[in-house]
Amino acid sequence: MKDIKQIVKEPIFFERNRVYRIYKGGKPYRDIFNDGYDDGTDNMFPEEWVASKVKAINPKYFGERDGVSVIKGTNIFFDDLLKDYKAELLGDRKYDCLVKFLDSAVRLPFQVHPTKDFSRKYFNSEYGKTEAWLVVAMRPNAKLYFGFKDKITKEELSELEERSETEKDIMGNLLQGVEVKTGDTWLIKAGLIHAIGAGCTIIEVQEPTDFTIQPERWCNDYHISYEEEYIGLNKSTALDAINYDIYGDAARAYAKVTPKMEIETENYKKENLITYADTPCFAENRHTLKNGGKFVMDYAPAVYICLSGNATITGENYERKIKRGYYFYLPFIAEGKFSITTETQAEIIECLPSRQ
Repeated sequence: MKDIKQIVKEPIFFERNRVYRIYKGGKPYRDIFNDGYDDGTDNMFPEEWVASKVKAINPKYFGERDGVSVIKGTNIFFDDLLKDYKAELLGDRKYDCLVKFLDSAVRLPFQVHPTKDFSRKYFNSEYGKTEAWLVVAMRPNAKLYFGFKDKITKEELSELEERSETEKDIMGNLLQGVEVKTGDTWLIKAGLIHAIGAGCTIIEVQEPTDFTIQPERWCNDYHISYEEEYIGLNKSTALDAINYDIYGDAARAYAKVTPKMEIETENYKKENLITYADTPCFAENRHTLKNGGKFVMDYAPAVYICLSGNATITGENYERKIKRGYYFYLPFIAEGKFSITTETQAEIIECLPSRQ
C-alpha cells in the first residue's frame, strides 16, 4: 500500500460500497463494474455510493458507518480521511455532494426530499436533498415519475396514504409517468414528488444527506414502516415537505434538463449536464474522448466516473489505467495536476460540489 501522505495527493480510489435499501435491484452492475463483485442478480443492495462521506439511514444494520466509503486497499473510512487531511483533500472548499449508482427492479415508493430550510428546522442539517439523475442503462418499459398527474391537497394525500395499506398501488396511480432513454438528464429539486420506475439505472448526484420521506405503505412486497415513511417526523409535518403546486406536464418540464455543449473538437467534447444556474447545490459534466482526446481535471474536490471505454490518468510520476465502472475522488491539492486521455474511446462523468 502507498503511504497515506502520498495517497491524499493523487486520485483516490475506493472499495466497492453497496448500500442496503428496501427494494431490489443491481442486476446491471455486473456489466457496468465487471470486477467480480456482482453476480448479475437483483438483491437488496441496489445502490453503489461513490466516494461517500454520508452514513445511510437504514432499518437494518450492515456494519460500521454503513454507506461511508473505504479507501481502496485500506480500512480507512473516507470521512476520517477528510478530517485528518483537510488541507490536501479540501483546501478551503467543501465536498458537499453525494454521488450514487442506483438501479431498481421495481417501482420505488413515491417520495419527496426536504429543502434546506425544512432540514434546518427538523433535522438540524444545512442540507436538504436536491438531486439529479443521469440515465445510464435501461430495462424494457423503464419509466421515471415526476409530480402528481393532477392537483391534490395534503389532506387528500394523507387519506390515500392510509388506503395504501390495503390498496397497494393506489399511490403509484397518482404519479405522472415519463418514458426515458439512456443519456437523459433530470433535476429533482427538493419538494418535488417523484419516483424511479422499474428498470432504470441512473447516476445520481445529490446534496449529502439520506433524507427521504416516502408516504406509501408498500415497496413491491416490502411493507414500509411508519418510521421509514416519515424518518422520525410526524405525518402532518412530513407531508408539509411536498410542493403541491407542481403537477401534470409542468412537473415533467420542471425536472427535464437539456445538456449544454461547452467544448467540441474532433477528439474531445465537454457537455454541461447540470450547471450552477440549474442549482447551486452541485454541478455535473460529461467528457467524451476518442483517438488521443485529452482533458485536464482542473477543479477539485471532484468525483470522476468512467462510464464507458478505457482511459489513462496521467500526472507527474503517475499513471493509472481506468475502464468502465472505475471511479475516484480528486483531492484539492491535485487540481490541475492530472489529466485523462484515451487512445480508443472513453466517456467520463465529472461531479462537482456546491457553487463556492
